[in-house]
This record gives sequence, structure tokens and C-alpha cells, in this order.
Amino acid sequence: MTETVPAGVPGANFPSAEELAARAHVVVLPLKVRFRGVVEREVLLLDGPAGWAEFAPFTEYGDAEAAAWLRGAIEAGWEGYPEPVRTHVPVNATVPAVPASGVERVLAAYDAAHTVKIKVAEAGQALADDVARVAEVRRLLPGAALRVDANAGWSLDQALEALEALAPYGLQYAEQPVAGIEGLRRLRMEVARRGLGIPIAADESVRKESDPLAVARAEAADLIVVKAPPLGGVRRALRIVAEAGLPAVVSSALDTSVGTRTGAALAAALPELPYACGLGTVSLFAADVAAEPYVARGGMLDLRTVAADPELVERHAADPARRRWWLERLRRCRELVVPGT
Repeated sequence: MTETVPAGVPGANFPSAEELAARAHVVVLPLKVRFRGVVEREVLLLDGPAGWAEFAPFTEYGDAEAAAWLRGAIEAGWEGYPEPVRTHVPVNATVPAVPASGVERVLAAYDAAHTVKIKVAEAGQALADDVARVAEVRRLLPGAALRVDANAGWSLDQALEALEALAPYGLQYAEQPVAGIEGLRRLRMEVARRGLGIPIAADESVRKESDPLAVARAEAADLIVVKAPPLGGVRRALRIVAEAGLPAVVSSALDTSVGTRTGAALAAALPELPYACGLGTVSLFAADVAAEPYVARGGMLDLRTVAADPELVERHAADPARRRWWLERLRRCRELVVPGT
């Protein structure tokens, strides 16, 4: 059973609450290292008629924000992806906020690391920890492109101090060093005035804003980071990039192989892809839902079909209480997308 939905929702029809629940599988997957403060990832998978899809907004996100992720999952599972313009996409390695001594072990999970994104500004850590982590990546990979991601964890003064300290390591860009569009704008102007040569990328200031184009209009960033699920799907993300008129980096949100394939679909459909994509987080999982995990080979992801393996889905199934929690969340988010049904 399907119902017509308002403009802006992918596709002409939207699956009923009963169909979504019937096609839903909730899994809990362990991580190799702590990432975003967690050691396991809860994910709801949908076995859609067009293919497997992932609905996995982080558990702390409210329903209004999570509803956009549902739109993206419905697009993937019921409509499919737009036609690609390339068959492979470059991928960066990701180093969480581990001690410098743990960097080599993290990088060993990637078969090639031409570009590395390094998490910084972790709560409870100091700038010295960030500098040591970046320095260790640079020591191990002297020719790699390095980028840092602060997840808006610094104040303006802290960001300036940090970027001054990290500039000697030749950063490709700094992702969301501070919170808010005005904060990014002020930081970008001061970084340019000081001649630090570090482009500023906007992530949260794109996907968490009611108007994802506001950051471009404010000239607050040199490039934008786009993630298909929180932007409502691949097609909507493509429109945002086109209207923003800024270079784009495609990234993921600690997705399984199924969700990472959605990110690859976005990267493959962009007219231009100037940066390696942040689609390598499957390597941070100690277990996955695909029999052949969707990880880069030689630093590249191909566009093969990715499906969840029923045996692995059953093996990693969430307990009944967590399954109920996710199904109720799914129902509430659907109600926000298609009110009154």
C-alpha cells in the first residue's frame, strides 16, 4: 500500500507505515574504535523494492531532523539512485580521535590512504592531542592530503589557535571548525587575513540548517560537505550542491555498507568531484551487514550493488526493546513526512 505525498518527498508515492515496519531490520554493529563517543552503531535497514536502504540517524537526533533521513532511505529503497557520471569514486581514510599511538592501527584498516580525515576537538582532549594525532598521520603518510574535522567543537579563538598549530602539516581544509554560519564566516576571514592557507569547509552548517544554502550566500565557507541521508536523499543533495555553487565533498555518517552505497551514488552523480569522499567509515566497523563489506580498493569505491546478507542481519539483530524503539521512531518520522496517515 502506498500513498501520495507532498512535494519535496522523493518519488510520487510513499510506503505505508505497515509496509515500512514489515521491511524493517534493526541491527547493532560493534566498532573497532570509539567514534563520536560510541563503540557500537544501531541501524535500521529497509529491504525496499528498489534495493536495500538505511535509516540510521544517530539516537540523540530529534524526530524533525531524523525525518529527512527517512526521506533519503525511501528514495534509496523505493526509487533507486540517479544515473551516475562516473564508475568509481575516490575515498579518504578516517582517523577518529585516538591517541597518536593508535593512528597506525587505524590506518592499517585501509588498503590505500591517499587522503586522510582526522577527527579533532574531541571533548576531554587538548590541542596537543590533536597536533600529535595529525603529526603522526603526516609522519606515516608524508604524501597524503590531510583534512581535519572538528564537528564545531572549537570556539573562534580556539579554532584560530588550533589552525595556527596545524597549518605546518599542510591541511587540505578544516571541516566545521566552529559552530554556526556567522562563526564560520568570521573564522574564514581571519584565516585569510593571517595567511594560514587553510580552506574552511561547512558540514553541520549545511545539513543542520533549515536553509542549507545560507552558508553559501553568507560566503562563510570555501567548500561544503554533503551527506545524502540528512539532506533528504541523493537527488535533493545534488540540487543543493548545484544551487550552492561551491565545491563539494561527499561524506557519510558512520554508515554500514548499505548506507555507504547511498553516499557513493551521490558522489557518482555529481558533475564535478574535486575531493576524495568521506565514505570510508565501513573500515571502522568490527562487523557489517554485507557479506562483502563495501570498502575502497586502491583508494576507490566502485558502484557495485550492495545488499544486506540475511544471515548477518539476523546475527546482529537488536534486542526486542531496541527494535521497538526504532520502529516507533520510524513511525513518528513517517508521520512528519506524511502527516495524518
